[in-house]
Amino acid sequence: MTGAVARTDTVAPHPTEPPPAATPPAAFEHTLARRVTAFAFLLVAEFFYGWAWNTVDVLRPFLRDSLGLSLTQAGSAYSAQGAGALIGAIAFGQLADRLGRRNMLVAIMIGYGTMLIAGAAVASYPQLLLQRFALGLFLGGSFPVIVGIYVGLFAPTVRGRLASAINLTFSGAIVVLGLALGGLGDRDWRVLLWLGGVPPILLAALAYVVVPAGGTIGQASRFPVRELFAPGVRRRTLLLAALTGLNFFAYQAFSGWLTIYLKDVRALTPEVIGRLVAAQFAGNMIGGFAWGWACDRLGRRFGALGFGLAATAIAVYLTIPSLVPALVVVGFAYGFGLSSSVVWGPWLAELYPPHLKSTAASIFNWGRLISFFSPLVTGALASAFGLQAAMLAACVTFVVAALIWRSLPETLGRG
Repeated sequence: MTGAVARTDTVAPHPTEPPPAATPPAAFEHTLARRVTAFAFLLVAEFFYGWAWNTVDVLRPFLRDSLGLSLTQAGSAYSAQGAGALIGAIAFGQLADRLGRRNMLVAIMIGYGTMLIAGAAVASYPQLLLQRFALGLFLGGSFPVIVGIYVGLFAPTVRGRLASAINLTFSGAIVVLGLALGGLGDRDWRVLLWLGGVPPILLAALAYVVVPAGGTIGQASRFPVRELFAPGVRRRTLLLAALTGLNFFAYQAFSGWLTIYLKDVRALTPEVIGRLVAAQFAGNMIGGFAWGWACDRLGRRFGALGFGLAATAIAVYLTIPSLVPALVVVGFAYGFGLSSSVVWGPWLAELYPPHLKSTAASIFNWGRLISFFSPLVTGALASAFGLQAAMLAACVTFVVAALIWRSLPETLGRG
């Protein structure tokens, strides 16, 4: 269908009613071996996506030194990448639902691989912003496309755990990138851009062999995102966008200032700070599997409890004495609770008709627009009331996000 008018007859008439079937009947005509092989390929794509995305943080000191950047300029590379990701999520999510998710996966892998390699040729600050924005365009499309594919291949009762595997792969890419950086020795850091960029370019076409083609793309309108704002689901879409935005805002409000807080306010050593950050990272990785399993059994809305846990952990973290074992435990709990959002990929896709899987999953990245303001707001609060007070704003934000999450429809058992 190519008409520009959004179709409203295929969406639920009211956000409190059961959403339409999340999986088309034809999705499981493929053998289990074929579907598992396809998912394994998606994990490979996710690994190199995670590698490419996190170079903006891991390589920030080297980018700063090579280009003579200020701290603000070095940090703005992330903003440029995030802006590209927001646009890319919306654009590629719709293209995937219209032209095929497998086709877009190939384009995205080639795109972010090429743009990552292009970073090796960056020679000025404007070039860096342009390169990171272009890289972000392709990276932003990765999440909705990958979600759209695996949600169409597996039953709702296992999708949470599949999302957990995706999350673990992304985290694993950060670990490997860090180890690779440590093993470079005197070699040029730009080698890491080539190591992360060449494999997805070479592997992309393999998707046509191992990933089944989708079966619902022909039903999408010319601008599928307009269907997300049809009268029957407009409120749902706006609440989901607010939910994802509050998540990013709260994360930046606490985690974004954490190392500065530990160093300047708590006066802890770099070694201790590293241990505390690692504890949160471990909690996030382990929590991803726990929440994925729980939300496959107890429902997608059960994950809202994770945000309650994160809010509580932040309040405790910022008020207890500087006892390292206690901070390790509470930090682990924060990371564990934060990872409950791992189920959002399948949940977003399940809340809308099957032909909108990728467009709906792109809502996850819409929240980045709100997160852009988090450093500005929390920075102003820190100047006026202190860093601790500014970081406590994350507690309120997570609680509001949890309440919104609980107010939205359940999908487990309805698709």
